[in-house]
Amino acid sequence: MFQQILDPLFGSLALSALVAVIPLATLFVLLGVFRVKAWKASLVGLVLSMLLAVAVWRMPVPQVVSASLAGALYGVVPILWILVNALWVYRLTVVTGWFEVLGDRIRAISDDQRILAIIIAFCFGALLESLAGFGAPVAISIAMLIAAGMAPVKAAVVSLLANTAPVAFGAMAAPIIALSGVTGIDIHLLSQMAGRQTPFLAVFVPLILVFIVDGWRGVRQTWPVATVAGVAFAVSQFITSNFIAVEITDVVAAVVTVIAVLVTLKFWTPRSTVAFEPAIADANAGSAAGVTVPTSGGKTATTVVKVADATRIDRSGRTPANLTWNAVMPYVVIIAVFSISQLPPVKAFLAEHATLTFAWPGLDVSDSSGEAVATVFKLGYIGTGGTLLLLSGIIVALLYRLPARRALEAYGATLHQLRFTIVTVVSVLALAYVMNLSGQTHTLGAALAATGGFFALLSPAIGWLGVTITGSDTSSNALFGLLQATTAQKVGLNPVLMAATNSSAGVLGKMLSPQNLAVAAAAAGMPGKEGDLFRKLLWWSLGLLIVFTGLVYLQSTPILGWMVPTP
Repeated sequence: MFQQILDPLFGSLALSALVAVIPLATLFVLLGVFRVKAWKASLVGLVLSMLLAVAVWRMPVPQVVSASLAGALYGVVPILWILVNALWVYRLTVVTGWFEVLGDRIRAISDDQRILAIIIAFCFGALLESLAGFGAPVAISIAMLIAAGMAPVKAAVVSLLANTAPVAFGAMAAPIIALSGVTGIDIHLLSQMAGRQTPFLAVFVPLILVFIVDGWRGVRQTWPVATVAGVAFAVSQFITSNFIAVEITDVVAAVVTVIAVLVTLKFWTPRSTVAFEPAIADANAGSAAGVTVPTSGGKTATTVVKVADATRIDRSGRTPANLTWNAVMPYVVIIAVFSISQLPPVKAFLAEHATLTFAWPGLDVSDSSGEAVATVFKLGYIGTGGTLLLLSGIIVALLYRLPARRALEAYGATLHQLRFTIVTVVSVLALAYVMNLSGQTHTLGAALAATGGFFALLSPAIGWLGVTITGSDTSSNALFGLLQATTAQKVGLNPVLMAATNSSAGVLGKMLSPQNLAVAAAAAGMPGKEGDLFRKLLWWSLGLLIVFTGLVYLQSTPILGWMVPTP
């Protein structure tokens, strides 16, 4: 058995923590400063974490290799399995021509980039996050914004930042459920606490989105609808998480927000419009489809992947309602399939019969106190999000009457497009598992927790770090949730507050996660540009984290302590 050591370097926790941060610091410096491609930077970080695990944390080489393989498999299933199939569904709409129609239908709602950023990235993205998560909302939101004519870089930044407020309750509240599992705290208490934190983020996110799209002019001209969206989402999230059911928090919030925004637009519109350029929309659609399309400037939109003989639709004789239905049908299918999978009888059947659980071979790890670290791997092969998206894609292909050969060609093209993304995701998850199982992550967490009363100020940073590393609020809660709760008890803080903070603050790190950056870059047709997205989002992430830390600190004092739920 390998026993983790919290302070392996000369018995100094601080010095050990400085060494433990080297793989992560190297990864982010390579991405943000030297603009190294994400797959290369991730491999460098993985190698460094493995070397430190052996040389400093004294983990046996076979167990280091086994830990990295476990992380790599988790990167494939569920994360890449979800991403590949989500983008395949999107590509099916491209090769059939319905993606172009979707852009027309979206512009029919509004031709204002700022309004559509709220509707698509914030509202629809939240609905997808509630059902799928793991990058699918970002990928699909980017695709829809690009379809409407938004520049790929702007679409990626908007979608990544919008994917914050719903994350704590995403994937049918998987993060909160995982947090309850590792801490032993009642799930309803955690749901209530998170529901009294993340709504404060939701209020401001739409305003930030319109600022990104159009600067201060956008905020001045669209603040009424942005405020309605933020307040509607925040109030719905608070009410559902505190008084109804944690699993459907984001579903209710997203649907209520869409209705509130559409009703608002019936009675109010901004005095001027930031419209999409049709030439950009056409170029975007062509790039996504894998063909070269001339732009208005005489240049060409470089193809990402070629899909031979793309089928185009015949719009003659079709009514607007028919066009709209076929354009949005893939997303309706996705929502329907995921909703059916969450029905109690179906969910219970899938949980019992569709998950392979086994002890990961070659791992025998205990933490620094001697307690065994769980190394059980759960492999969902039917009920997992990726399989449900695959089923959705098959249904979409059948409804579009797309020949099987062309559907398979689209799948192969999707894999080719994601080849570097696959390397990035697998490497980063392998890195996270090595750091976790060797004790490097726990050394970092323990060093932050050793600050005593200042822990309330550092607790959000731990959650932020966890999601930044793993790309998943669920994984971060599994990684740091128990540490947050036990440390809170030791320093006299409320464990419910600190545990929930790990999840709520963690969402702010998701936009900087290398996996999410790779997903966004791939979906926007700009592979290798993850570093550009990182630099554009870094200060938003840190700024929101600072503001959120202030809220958590006040909740740990009598000033806002009344907000913390009690059993």
